[in-house]
Amino acid sequence: MAHGAHVEVGGRRLLNLSSNDYLGFAAHPPDGLPEVSPGVAASRLITGSDPEHAHAEEALAAYVGCDAARLFSSGYAANVGTIPALVGRGDVIFSDALNHASLIDGCRLSRARIVRVPHGDVGALGEALEEHRAQGRHALIVTDALFSMDGDVADLPAIAALARRHDAWWMVDEAHSLGLLGHEGRGLAHGLPRALRPDVRIGTLGKSFGLHGAFVAGSAALADWLTQRARSFVFSTGVSRTLAAALPRRTERVRAAEHERRRALSLAQRLAAGLKDQGWRVGAPAGAIVPLHVGSDDAVLALGARLERAGVLGQPIRPPTVPPGTARIRLTCTGAHDAADIDGALRAFASLRPPQRAEAP
Repeated sequence: MAHGAHVEVGGRRLLNLSSNDYLGFAAHPPDGLPEVSPGVAASRLITGSDPEHAHAEEALAAYVGCDAARLFSSGYAANVGTIPALVGRGDVIFSDALNHASLIDGCRLSRARIVRVPHGDVGALGEALEEHRAQGRHALIVTDALFSMDGDVADLPAIAALARRHDAWWMVDEAHSLGLLGHEGRGLAHGLPRALRPDVRIGTLGKSFGLHGAFVAGSAALADWLTQRARSFVFSTGVSRTLAAALPRRTERVRAAEHERRRALSLAQRLAAGLKDQGWRVGAPAGAIVPLHVGSDDAVLALGARLERAGVLGQPIRPPTVPPGTARIRLTCTGAHDAADIDGALRAFASLRPPQRAEAP
């Protein structure tokens, strides 16, 4: 499937409102790639490290305001490798209830005690730290910055303050905010005072960057520790030279993409407002994600099929990705869309009668 504002599915051209290509860069080949062989043929600790990897990691670390970074093959690999490298038996993790599956799995693999905190409730997080922090030798707070299924953001300043107060490390996954939110798209955590910034930042390259892979950024000590202790880094073939060589220029392009950022964010607001006016139950987008809440699995599947017949690709999201009874259509706007696309989507939705009683998310 070719990526862009429109895609072809089964011979039909559909408006694509299901992509994570937030800046519209996935269809753009990287600029100015040197002639390098793509494969590295081994893990980074054997023969899989080249100058291209070091240059890419330096560019990414500088972009997010950290001292160092390490490249991983995916955001999933980054999370399931990083968390167990930092905490284990005898430690305690405080995890938002709606964190991404890769964060949840990383927490489980660590074998640390996990305290699940109600979504977005910093008061509950503070109470959990008061009650459970002393039970762990080390403590780690784990959260997404922008939650991929609800489109809302974590209260990072409050989380940072709690982490410092309770002598806890904290880790934020900027998968859906990097490139899109914050000054020059540097993510939500970048706006914090340096003393309050997270100890660990996860960034993915398959969304706003339009490529693939991920990175973990933080202190030089963190990067060195992950090089030796993150099993998904140590025991995986290094990312391709092609990807590594593309990253410095792509990072600069993402940094400079102010027009695409503004467009994606404004179109998400336009879509959400139009759907709400029509009677659909939608969440308020903090980024480019507009969740349209339906409720039951059967109803969301039926709506997704009707949308496709109306010319819009809006993928139904069901359990276990979201809690039971909260099925939804997850809509996303990108820098590749324009106002005419969103107005066309609203016309399609208007032709589909919204439920008489929208089910609560």
